[in-house]
Amino acid sequence: MKDGEAKAAPEDAAARAARLIALLEHHGRRYHVLDDPEISDAEYDALFMELLGLEEQYPVLRSPHSPTLRVGGEILESLPSRAHSLPMYSLDNVFSLGEGREYVRKLLRLLPDVDESSLSFWMEPKMDGLAMELIYERGIFVRALTRGDGLTGEEVTGNMRTVRNVPLRLSGSVPDLVEVRGEVLISRKDFAALNARQEQSGGKLFANPRNAAAGSVRQLDSSVAARRPLRFLAYGTGRVEGAKAWSTQQELMFWIRDLGFEIAPKAGLCLSFAALEQWWNSLVTARDSFPFELDGAVAKINSLALQEKLGFTSRAPRFAVAFKFAAPRARAKLLDISLQVGRTGALTPVANLSPVNVGGVVVRRATLHNEDEIRAKDLRIGDTVLVQRAGDVIPEVVAALPELRDGTEKVFIFPAHCPECGGGVFREKGESAVRCLNRACPAVLRESVKHFVSKAGLDIQGWGGKLAEQLLRAKLLSSPADIFALKDEDLLGLERQGEKSVANLRAALEDTRRNCTLPRLISALGIRHVGEETAKALAGEFGSLDALSAADVEALCRVRDVGPEVAASIRDFFLAEGNRRLLEDLRGQGVWPEARAMSVSEPEREMPRQMLLPFSPDTEKKGDMAEEKSGKAGASPLYGKTILFTGALSALSRSEASRLAEKAGAGVLSGVSARLDYLVVGDSPGSKLRKAEALGVGVLNEEEFLRMVNAPVAPEKA
Repeated sequence: MKDGEAKAAPEDAAARAARLIALLEHHGRRYHVLDDPEISDAEYDALFMELLGLEEQYPVLRSPHSPTLRVGGEILESLPSRAHSLPMYSLDNVFSLGEGREYVRKLLRLLPDVDESSLSFWMEPKMDGLAMELIYERGIFVRALTRGDGLTGEEVTGNMRTVRNVPLRLSGSVPDLVEVRGEVLISRKDFAALNARQEQSGGKLFANPRNAAAGSVRQLDSSVAARRPLRFLAYGTGRVEGAKAWSTQQELMFWIRDLGFEIAPKAGLCLSFAALEQWWNSLVTARDSFPFELDGAVAKINSLALQEKLGFTSRAPRFAVAFKFAAPRARAKLLDISLQVGRTGALTPVANLSPVNVGGVVVRRATLHNEDEIRAKDLRIGDTVLVQRAGDVIPEVVAALPELRDGTEKVFIFPAHCPECGGGVFREKGESAVRCLNRACPAVLRESVKHFVSKAGLDIQGWGGKLAEQLLRAKLLSSPADIFALKDEDLLGLERQGEKSVANLRAALEDTRRNCTLPRLISALGIRHVGEETAKALAGEFGSLDALSAADVEALCRVRDVGPEVAASIRDFFLAEGNRRLLEDLRGQGVWPEARAMSVSEPEREMPRQMLLPFSPDTEKKGDMAEEKSGKAGASPLYGKTILFTGALSALSRSEASRLAEKAGAGVLSGVSARLDYLVVGDSPGSKLRKAEALGVGVLNEEEFLRMVNAPVAPEKA
């Protein structure tokens, strides 16, 4: 046998290894999924050690679904990112049965041909865990992705392979491909035991089961995850290929269970909203004794045909909603009220509280929103107050308890001057916010810069709020645009910034300068009432900051999601002298992307996720979309085209391919339509390919796409 050549295994060893894998899979499922073990732990361990010995003797016997892989050991330098083939949406919330009934009435307005008596609901307890997607090809576990931002997640395959109730090989009716979605969590009982072990070994205690689960899944050393008592509970699927069609959510969930997955305890079908109410009330009663931490329940329309008809909003499915528990409350002392100045100059009062445990989290501060809320709740410094976490997340002061006052309490008087700069403050008629009028206020600048570099802004890697604060303290910034003019010596003089760190920061700036999109830049400007979705709509309509800054209120109101108040805010922003200087500074720094304009007369058309053309100082502006579609001198053949990816690409991840397309000047769509120029297909492209062919859309393979990305067209002749 040559060096490096795998040692062949005798037939009897191979047969025994296959038998051991089947036995361990069976007994593992009996123990971890069905909670009905057939053998003792010692017997299971004996089988496991026998298999481990065979695999060590004959490494060729170690299959990708071997139970011995659950011990972990893979160590990564970082967690790679990968795009989801279908978005992992969040859910809209309701906080009472009354709001739930209103949700059903809204559904019925969207489904005029459906009678309420025919609506049934698949109900699941909503476990407080980490959303996860597990991907199986021909029944074998190949990849795990966290939810991430819903479009791109972190790959944590090695860690999820160690989770005992995750099947490494599916049973039952195995499809060609299936993406199973669910929650990674730790039971209350296992969490208590985990923290006891941490305390005994002198380790850090975990705040709650969700944090422990999330931290375990994102470990770079998979052997750490293997030692944590993680569980995966499935709640649905992403992409599925090569499986039968189901008609209901219930059928789908039973199929997922038959594949070998654990689903939520007490999940079940409610044939009417009245039955849903009974199910919900029983869950509320059983909440404290439930084996897992809960933050509510999820109701899904049971009919998959109706689910498809209802579809999605930009962030959530219309066919599902989360019922949230009433927030737990506790008493605390209102020690003081301080003021925070935001990027729009708004002065937000904040309650400073005596530390209090609310639903497992120690709360010390809570927003009071505005002056009117303090008056309406008659809150006084020194009061005993009721505190809750809205949606089990955000701390808020519910009410004062005036019967506990002793006369030492003080009424809070809103100041006439900004606490940061001493400038005058103003409350506009019809508004609840009091604002600092000084646009040069240090707090306004600080929060503007922090927003500018944040994920909601330009998302510049490494440029967090702490770095922004250091730069401001060093008086190196007078506007957000100044970060692009910083020199290396400016950054080297800051805390914890060595040559390598500065090189990374510089690279991130240059990447942003080259590749930032118009929607991102509009969002980064921090215009009041303009978030990421509105920024996309404005970019799609006006195509450039020049056009947007020149638009009047009437033109702005024609954009989807923009009403008179938002339009006035946008117009006021671009009329302000300081903001005009900011735009000129950005242009001077080369941070000036443009996007293809879409007609506002077609609001029903699907918006591309990113619509951009790369900025070049010598690029002539062309107002006609047909001219842009025809290509420009030296541009890629994809310049001005629309593109969509489907199937598994071999050389690139989906997000990498999208970035290449965007750099080449293409707009990346999220679905097949008549507006699509090219569909790029990888392995197992699915129904998108059939639809594209029916519409006459151009189809490219991965190699053809890469050639087009890297091959500029010849200049057009005059």
